[in-house]
Amino acid sequence: MEDQAALSGWKKWAISVGDQSVFLSRFIRNIFSGGFEWSEFVRQCYEIGYKSFSLVGLTSFIMGLVLILQLRPTLVEFGAESMLPHTLAVSIVREIGPVITAIICAGKIASSIGAELGSMKVTEQIDAMEVAGANPIQYLVVTRILATSLMVPLLTMIGDAIGLFGGYVALNISDKISFFLYFNKCISSLDFTDFFPALIKTVFFGFAIGYVGCYKGFNSNKGTESVGVAANSAVVTASLWIFFIDMIVVQITNLLYY
Repeated sequence: MEDQAALSGWKKWAISVGDQSVFLSRFIRNIFSGGFEWSEFVRQCYEIGYKSFSLVGLTSFIMGLVLILQLRPTLVEFGAESMLPHTLAVSIVREIGPVITAIICAGKIASSIGAELGSMKVTEQIDAMEVAGANPIQYLVVTRILATSLMVPLLTMIGDAIGLFGGYVALNISDKISFFLYFNKCISSLDFTDFFPALIKTVFFGFAIGYVGCYKGFNSNKGTESVGVAANSAVVTASLWIFFIDMIVVQITNLLYY
């Protein structure tokens, strides 16, 4: 019985991997087919980017504020208080900013896409599109995945800047440092090996968020209950993929630059 259960589990896993591979190939084919839905792509950029800006900005500001408040006592103890801007900039740009922004987007965007497409699948709106001669993959999937792949990096860059500003505010609570001196120290502490890998991995983060949300939504086929399951599963799976991609990018970066 245990062997049969294990075999059944592996079989389900293999089927899931196959389904995802087919879904990915359909997405890639439809990118290069004619009739790209520019209006829907722009609308998704607005929904994904602009409507997530306030949440990302607030979180980034608080993150920069808290990091300075946590780091300052330790650095003051070692007489390295002047390293606060440097430490904050490297921490946010390299790792904390991209990962935290991606996790926020996974919670907000992946769940939204999964619930939206899952609802359309359950109510047979996607089937109706196919009957009417429309291409649901091109209209619903391609636009959403490309929009997340574009907007998550932009949100990350904006969030990094806001996080650094939050650090500036926190630093001026107990000390006094000019705005230009603070940001000059932050920028001078960063180089190409800090910016480029962080930017590249946010593109993969965005792709993973959009792809997982679309895949989970398109495979909702167990009634209205599956809509909530798709949204929840999209958040969990996208979050795991974010950490997995981050681990791979960090290892590759260390091999290439260090």
